[in-house]
Amino acid sequence: MTFRFPRRVAAALGGAVATVLLLSGCAGGTDAVAQGGTFEFISPGGKTEYFYDTPSERGKAGNVTGPDLMTDGKTTSLSDFEGQVVVLNVWGQWCGPCRGEADDLEQVYENTKDLGVAFLGINVRDHTQSKAQDFVVNYGVTYPSIYDPEMRTLLAIGKNYPTSVVPTTIVLDRQHRVAAVYLKELLADDLQPVVERVAQEPQDQG
Repeated sequence: MTFRFPRRVAAALGGAVATVLLLSGCAGGTDAVAQGGTFEFISPGGKTEYFYDTPSERGKAGNVTGPDLMTDGKTTSLSDFEGQVVVLNVWGQWCGPCRGEADDLEQVYENTKDLGVAFLGINVRDHTQSKAQDFVVNYGVTYPSIYDPEMRTLLAIGKNYPTSVVPTTIVLDRQHRVAAVYLKELLADDLQPVVERVAQEPQDQG
């Protein structure tokens, strides 16, 4: 299935077009070719889980950065978590699967943060910020999120990243290279073993 870029993205990227698969979750909207880092998303066979087990072959995510959802005037960035494993989660309060996985993500965060693991949410398509803030409070989410209703920050993740798929969870190693991508709602039992394995990799590996 071929998608067209939003006009503002097409102008910024010189009219480039990406062909990606619309996979799962609260999917909708359009896709964009991202310019950032060295990670290139390839979707063989429409899977919803992708694992990059060889550190030297992992692509690096660009520096995702934007306004902090909960703190006015603060900027939150991937670069704030240098040397840590980072779990990126793309979510919206309007998304049923996002609500379903919120407790599981918080559980994995609490269980792994002492291993040098950080979580960073990216809140998208919520044009009323207070509703997204209410989601964080109501579900007891203790890790930070970037507020990005226009989904601009996702362009930094990598080339061909499928911005139409929400929720998405991406596990980055300590060099912020992509180790795993999930294009679906997650349970703690799905995510935690992968996060722990990446956190236990030798820091100089790759």
